[in-house]
Amino acid sequence: MKNIFSIAFLFLFGFLLFYINLPVLHYGFTGFAVIFLLLVILGILLSIGFSVSQQTKQVKIVSKPNKFLSILAGILLVYCIVLPFVTSLKMFRSDSYQELIGEVKNGQKITNHIAPISIDKIRVVDEELAHLLGEKVLGSQPALGSQVELGDFCIQKVNNNLYWVAPLLHSGFFKWFNNQEGTAGYVMVSATNERDVKLVQNVGGAAIKIKYQPGAYFQSDIHRQVYFNGNATVGLADFSFEIDDAGKPFWIVTKYAKKIGFAGNEAIGTIVVDAQSGTMKEYAIAATPKWVDRIQPLEFIEDQLNDWGEYVHGYWNFSNADKLQITEGLTLVYGKNDKSYWYTGLTSVGKDESAVGFVLVDTRTKETTFYKQGGATEFAAQSSAQGKVQEKGYKASLPIPYNINNIPTYVMTLKDDGGLVKMFAMVAISDYTIVGVGNTMRETLTSFKNVYNMSDNKINPNSVSNKKILKSVVTRIQNDVKNGNSFYYFKVKDYPNIFVGSSQISNQLPVTMVGDSIQISFDLDLEEVIDVSSFENINLKSSMKSK
Repeated sequence: MKNIFSIAFLFLFGFLLFYINLPVLHYGFTGFAVIFLLLVILGILLSIGFSVSQQTKQVKIVSKPNKFLSILAGILLVYCIVLPFVTSLKMFRSDSYQELIGEVKNGQKITNHIAPISIDKIRVVDEELAHLLGEKVLGSQPALGSQVELGDFCIQKVNNNLYWVAPLLHSGFFKWFNNQEGTAGYVMVSATNERDVKLVQNVGGAAIKIKYQPGAYFQSDIHRQVYFNGNATVGLADFSFEIDDAGKPFWIVTKYAKKIGFAGNEAIGTIVVDAQSGTMKEYAIAATPKWVDRIQPLEFIEDQLNDWGEYVHGYWNFSNADKLQITEGLTLVYGKNDKSYWYTGLTSVGKDESAVGFVLVDTRTKETTFYKQGGATEFAAQSSAQGKVQEKGYKASLPIPYNINNIPTYVMTLKDDGGLVKMFAMVAISDYTIVGVGNTMRETLTSFKNVYNMSDNKINPNSVSNKKILKSVVTRIQNDVKNGNSFYYFKVKDYPNIFVGSSQISNQLPVTMVGDSIQISFDLDLEEVIDVSSFENINLKSSMKSK
């Protein structure tokens, strides 16, 4: 009877541990072995017989521990402690860790990878601000706000527009228990326009019910749903919430394996889970639907890049020769053909202010490109931008790299203590002393170009885009005052764009009229409104000569 009770107890306790912890049942993972070891130790304790002497009141062991269970406990201890040490220690496997990132290609110019962008497409909303805006729109729905909370925001391209998207999650057990069909939708916050915030509760005329989610209970938990549907023998990571171009919600799960003994996490595929029905489809990395932006988990790439830089000359490199380390962490950016990349700077070990190069890692394929060119770290760029407005006490957001007129440029927002965007900043990656700030993105771009031009192109003369010189006649001109600064917008004959300049560019702009002949120069870019680099009124010049 005692044996039956012990076996039943161990079985139920073991099932509970597996159900809660969801260990991977595969070589290289220790979670399942730790659970088995705990059960075996309990089994050994339950198998020992004790007796108490009536006279001396001493406890004596009358039956020894089960021999088979003792041997099994030893095997499990070897698996959990000895094997990971022998097969995965970086001291012995430094070459394997250094090569795990795969081939690292050398890039020529980072602007060849990051496409030119118009200022209305620049990311001005970071994750912190997206959460603040999402909470605000959720708070405008009191009945809903008391039932749910915002999940983690994931940045993604939706119909070629950049959005932060977060699911609505149950705010507790009883909220889940009373609403097991799922939460009512998700929040979308435009990454380029902080006024574009949406609470999406219907797609195609049908109400959204996100049944499967992290933190839900029993089989409604997204990890448990995937695990118990044929994925108990593979690592599961990076449960990110994404929507397809039709707005239908999914969970994107990365499947991974151990490549270096009990370490070296490597993405091997994806599972796309319908957040409403729980339907799952498994894909190889190359076959994953194109709308999925993120396959390679940030933590995996961060570790692999650091190992690639750390073990460049093996483990025993006490002089730190040629060692590299990532700077502020990884940022998701978008490059040419709308591909997404993990971006980070690299510094020499012990050097913090300047980067020796920059890395872009394809978030789907893990293709890695290293641009060996000096520049500012993200932290140095932030400090430089904050120094421009130090009297205001604003804090800079994490810099995002962009191609501004073929100049590699960090763009960031400057926020007050409440987390609201007050100003914008642009910092040249190759020289963080070249900074432009403004109350609007256009003001910032104009300021940045002015500072850049005054620096005599000391960053890299070859990086500047070809300037176009145009002689024409003014057909319309109007001034506009913004934050105390006068800007002059004008059109010229036989050119479709609107041009803008300030009196800082030329003191002839304020006295220019319709019909005047002018000569201007400007950078060719994607803007509808183009900033002029130089302005000359030919009529005024001629009249001064005649005198």
